[in-house]
Amino acid sequence: MFLSELAGKEIVNLNNGERLGIIADSDIIVDEKTGKIITLLVPEKKFHFKLFGISEGIEIPWHTIRKIGNDMIIVEI
Repeated sequence: MFLSELAGKEIVNLNNGERLGIIADSDIIVDEKTGKIITLLVPEKKFHFKLFGISEGIEIPWHTIRKIGNDMIIVEI
């Protein structure tokens, strides 16, 4: 799967059905040695900007992703 294919997908928590955000708004932390995604940083809904390069949000470890569908990503956190 290409990174561009993730853009626009909504992230939903399996445990409570909460919408966490959209991949397009998120930052992705990648392991420089392996190129694998480590974490998604999803901004909280009330913070839509970065202040001095620091963004508030939810960290979603890649291993918590349970399913990537056509229009959403299901995570278990």
